[in-house]
Amino acid sequence: MEKILKLGLPKGSLQDATISLFKRSGWKINVNGRSYFPDINDDSIECALCRAQEMSINVESGIIDAGLTGKDWIAEHESDVHVVSDLIYSKTSARPARWVIAVAGDSPINSLKDLEGKTISTELVKFTKRFFKEQGINVNIKFSWGATEAKIVSGLADAIVEITETESTIRAHNLKVIHEIMQTNTQFIANKQAWENPVKREKIQQIAMLLQSALVAEKLVCIKMNIPENLLDRIIGLLPSLNAPTIASLYKSSYYSVETVVDVNEVRGLIPKLLKEGAEGIIEYSLNKVL
Repeated sequence: MEKILKLGLPKGSLQDATISLFKRSGWKINVNGRSYFPDINDDSIECALCRAQEMSINVESGIIDAGLTGKDWIAEHESDVHVVSDLIYSKTSARPARWVIAVAGDSPINSLKDLEGKTISTELVKFTKRFFKEQGINVNIKFSWGATEAKIVSGLADAIVEITETESTIRAHNLKVIHEIMQTNTQFIANKQAWENPVKREKIQQIAMLLQSALVAEKLVCIKMNIPENLLDRIIGLLPSLNAPTIASLYKSSYYSVETVVDVNEVRGLIPKLLKEGAEGIIEYSLNKVL
């Protein structure tokens, strides 16, 4: 089968989470050792690993038709790409990450204005320069090749601009956050010419739809139970659902089988209530996709 789409996958911290998301969406991706061209169980797709920091550049140029990268790196390079879909996931959580300005915990720097004339270390150089220019604050921005938090500890910078989800690494280095400059999440982007190609666009939309359905399903579970007829209305009243629960009478029985979809954070409190009210044979199972 002829290849329809060249798909970019982020190499690095998001790689495993992305491959896992694709697996739940119906695509099995196999990364072979040091190869930058993983196998995928879809003959119409050619995969290529690419650093998230470079993805939008390669998509804009057409080297890659579509790929996944952070909103931050699109902003960093001011890339002219089509954003197909927001995908809220990361290596540790399903929430946006934040780029923040941090300084030493005992630093007298407590506001943006206090950074006037100071040295800031970051990997997000271009965006940070634009940010401080808009604020009218003169700072010296230095590119960081990694271990950015250590730049303050070692005296190489007065402040850093760094990405964080939980601030645990920042706190571990005895730093404090004084300002947030951007929230970011993974985005599925496409080359504008590829997006105008009907065949490529259809494939891109298929991928986006199934990735989103897998992310929605990740937050939900299905619960199924048996309920005696005399308790049906009372227990149904406890059940949240996308629309309404599915109810079916059991063969030659006064019991009903009831099935519904519940937020994963609600189910742990819901099941004890259902048991207390008389529900029986409760089964909980995960979902792959919800559309």
